[in-house]
Amino acid sequence: MESNTAEKPTTRLSITGQQAPNDRPKIHPSRSANAVSACEPTAVVYCEANFGRIDGKTANGLIRYSQAYRILSVIDSTCAGRDSGQVLDNVDNGVPILNDIAAAVTREARIPDTLIYGMAPSTGKLSPSDRKVLLDAIARGMSIVSGLHEYLSDDPVFEAAAKAANVTIRDIRKPLPSKDMRLFDGSISTVKAIRIAVLGTDCAIGKRTTATILARALNARGIKTVLVGTGQTGLMQGAKYGIAMDAVPPQFCCGELERVIVAASHGDEPDVILIEGQGALSHPAFCTSAFILRGSQPHAVILQHAPKRAYRCDFPTMPMPEPKSEIALIEAFADTRVIGVTLNHAAMTDAEVGGEIETLSRDLGIPVTDALTRPDVYLTDMVLATFPQLRPVPLVAAE
Repeated sequence: MESNTAEKPTTRLSITGQQAPNDRPKIHPSRSANAVSACEPTAVVYCEANFGRIDGKTANGLIRYSQAYRILSVIDSTCAGRDSGQVLDNVDNGVPILNDIAAAVTREARIPDTLIYGMAPSTGKLSPSDRKVLLDAIARGMSIVSGLHEYLSDDPVFEAAAKAANVTIRDIRKPLPSKDMRLFDGSISTVKAIRIAVLGTDCAIGKRTTATILARALNARGIKTVLVGTGQTGLMQGAKYGIAMDAVPPQFCCGELERVIVAASHGDEPDVILIEGQGALSHPAFCTSAFILRGSQPHAVILQHAPKRAYRCDFPTMPMPEPKSEIALIEAFADTRVIGVTLNHAAMTDAEVGGEIETLSRDLGIPVTDALTRPDVYLTDMVLATFPQLRPVPLVAAE
């Protein structure tokens, strides 16, 4: 879907990208690094005319963090020649943005393994021009990974092309057969780990990014943490446990999420399980937040908010809620509490971010930070202040 920013600048603000102010907050370099082993499959991310924007959130997430693929380049002719880290976070990461698939292939010594469709259009379907690009990639010998609601592996043209080229098509959102899904059964009560859901006041607002940074930061402090993905980007990034919630029939959503959380508990025995949020509980277009709250039964919630976003993404007549009202709704809907707020700093200067943190902290009486531009300690302390039992016990030196 094409950006309509020019017509309605308040509904589709760039995540950072070309619309961000020149003095936008600078991201810590380590968060832009694509540190993946050379033995991982290589991938080119296709994100024409959307990199750094809301509809390019899958590409943005993969550039910031990927365990499953070694990202070689991004395709977006509108940003060609630039470094993807600079476009996203004002920090070089060495992953170039190129003009087209031909440029992405010819710059490599061997054909990249995979082309990842890096956009999340509101239609959930391929445009005719994007369809041609993906078929071209298949003809060149590249497998396809897609998070669309349109399943490319079920398309006869794509199926035949993939068979002829001996490549694969991976539809991230394609659910299990109904016979293999399960209903909620209450086994979540056996999970010993502290469960924290990262929810938001809108869709495409940075919930996954904040959850990913928090998981890494907690693990770095010796607190074993697992992130359960609930959307296509997290699964593409390599989440060990997860499910594309919006592709599961409603009657199975709570049970399927419960299943992967219980699996994470048994498989890794973590201290903390983070659950990536989807949509917003107050948003009439999405039910996923309700299923996440019911299925995961979180002990706490962290709320992501974009202060400069005046209207809901893709809904130009629907004003954004304030954090206070979203917090009240979450705490009324579920037996949980919101322990902190994290900011999406799109279109904000660093001074504005600092001012918003101070104001919201005072007004809400809970910690507020920006996971991308503020030190990780503020994020982890948000959790440790609520769950002090997680603090590692210091070793006492022998006398």
